[in-house]
Amino acid sequence: MTVETTQFELAAGETEKFNELIGRAKCVLFDFDGPICRLFAGRSAKDIAAGQEEWLAARGLAGVLAEGERGSRDPHWVLSEVAGRHPDSDLVVELEEWLTQQELRAVACAMPTAYADPLIRTWGAVGARLAVVTNNSGRAVRAYLESRHLVGYFAPNIYGRTRDLSLLKPHPYTLNRALSALGAAPDTTLMIGDTPSDHAAAVSAGVHFLGYARNARKAELLLAAGVARWNIVHSLDTVLRVVRGGAL
Repeated sequence: MTVETTQFELAAGETEKFNELIGRAKCVLFDFDGPICRLFAGRSAKDIAAGQEEWLAARGLAGVLAEGERGSRDPHWVLSEVAGRHPDSDLVVELEEWLTQQELRAVACAMPTAYADPLIRTWGAVGARLAVVTNNSGRAVRAYLESRHLVGYFAPNIYGRTRDLSLLKPHPYTLNRALSALGAAPDTTLMIGDTPSDHAAAVSAGVHFLGYARNARKAELLLAAGVARWNIVHSLDTVLRVVRGGAL
């Protein structure tokens, strides 16, 4: 199936389901990199993963990743793999801090996702409780939200990665923390994410899921993970129109 970079054309029943999905959300859990911004807009995530490999090689640890595992697009995957092979080590602590510093530097060049800022403000204005649930550093999330004057819509409910890297999504740990802190019922909670691991975490936590796909590749990955096409948007403007009281 080829996915265009416009909103899927929805059948009448699907449109109603989409409107209901957005309308009943009393709590909204945002993934960070993707639905809120493109954190590495100035550099690709693949470049960051390559930097991790160089960091390991400079310490004589190039062999931590097998040859077929190098060239990853996902720095969180690299971090998780190293943590799994060297649990509770100073190496993992140092590599995690290295990645945090890369994320903090990236904040200055991060590209806001189109319509994310007004969507956050509008959802907050109509009384929805908001949280961030992410595999990124919570320090980087807070720095970005402060730069956009959005932190007040989320704080203190910003749940980033912890030192226990086994709790990265698809583990539902950050989602469950947010649900507990917000006193939220899963049935009236919506997560917005852009990866199959976001979807898996939402399923595990028992919350509803909306996929954000900024391009065809992202949409194909979500579809392959089992996300229904009516649960995928290519622009947050689609969501914003419903939150503002309209309908598709």
